[in-house]
Amino acid sequence: MSDTAAWKTITRGVLEIIEEDDLRKKLSKGTPLNIKLGIDPTSPDVHLGFTVVMRKLRQFQDLGHRVFLIVGDYTAQVGDPSGKN
Repeated sequence: MSDTAAWKTITRGVLEIIEEDDLRKKLSKGTPLNIKLGIDPTSPDVHLGFTVVMRKLRQFQDLGHRVFLIVGDYTAQVGDPSGKN
């Protein structure tokens, strides 16, 4: 896939990219990025809307980047000790 096509895939459905120049520089190196998403499964904020982010992760994965979905297993056992959302 060309760089232009890859950039269109990455930016499709995206409202804003924070530090866009930095992302472009990292992508131009040609090495796979490590893309991470952490989820606290006890949070009431885990909902169907996360599929939007997960689809974006899949797009990065399809472009050859490494994707990591991190589920807070210890947090799930004890709950969020801070009491915050």
